[in-house]
Amino acid sequence: MIRVGIAGAAGYTAGELIRLLVNHPAVELKYAQSESHKGEPIHSVHSDMIYLDLKFQDIDFEDIDLLYICMGHGNSAKFLAENPVPERVKIIDLSNDFRLKADAGEFVYGAPELNREQIRLSRAVANPGCFATSINLALLPLAAAGILPEEVNVVGITGSTGAGQKPTQDTHFSNRNSNLSNYKVFTHQHLGEIGETIVAAGAKPETDIAFVPVRGCHTRGIMSDVVVRLDESLEQIVDIYKSFYAEHPFVVVSDKAVYMKQVVNTNYCFLSLQKEGRKLLITSVVDNLLKGASGQAVQNMNLMFGLDEMEGLRLKANYF
Repeated sequence: MIRVGIAGAAGYTAGELIRLLVNHPAVELKYAQSESHKGEPIHSVHSDMIYLDLKFQDIDFEDIDLLYICMGHGNSAKFLAENPVPERVKIIDLSNDFRLKADAGEFVYGAPELNREQIRLSRAVANPGCFATSINLALLPLAAAGILPEEVNVVGITGSTGAGQKPTQDTHFSNRNSNLSNYKVFTHQHLGEIGETIVAAGAKPETDIAFVPVRGCHTRGIMSDVVVRLDESLEQIVDIYKSFYAEHPFVVVSDKAVYMKQVVNTNYCFLSLQKEGRKLLITSVVDNLLKGASGQAVQNMNLMFGLDEMEGLRLKANYF
């Protein structure tokens, strides 16, 4: 059994992670740490887990094989600096602290569809961001084929859980419900990791991504609509995508238009392709808390420990 501890276990992504791990056949969840809820039962925060007899407590690093860090951005590096983790303990970080090459150190960028073999051999993995996952998966096949244009346009709509547990003026229910609004236009923090990922796959370094993120009025799920201009036929492009993802079980290239509810509560990304003239639309849908966060983190754990990549992640969508 893989003995696991979670640092920063009170947030939305940590809640999803706990739900996955307690039902994973190869995992024993030993510790869930939260400074603000220390000593309280987990169900005092994650109220659906009344069945779980576990309290928030400090982690004994000598008693785990894997540490998940689910802390806010900027706090993971500080936590590791203050809490030396034994070399034998593997680490998966869900913040953006180690995603960029300049900050990565020993951390491997945890995109299985690009770095599967490196993840298998790694001690530490930086789990990708939710928007980055959706957009990377839309662009990787074109980058790898050497035909991704230098101009890429993206509009991405995300659910309210992507903003975290603590409400702000822009994210609380009264503002977000029955509403849409743009934010961080052309400057979103995931653009850096997207750029590095597609260049690693074969894109030109000067590729420019014009990204408009949108706050949706739903709870969970991301839809990214990516538009590029290409001369290749739709049939040629579909073949490129299906060939690229043939060995990657969580990415499905659909022959029909995709929609968000198909992937909510699953670790899947569904992609669809439509073309009119030279304009190609790539639609990518993921659950921001699963394939965009905790589900992909479990997928990375499976790879790091030599398990079936899909172990503990064979979830079905909840359509309605």
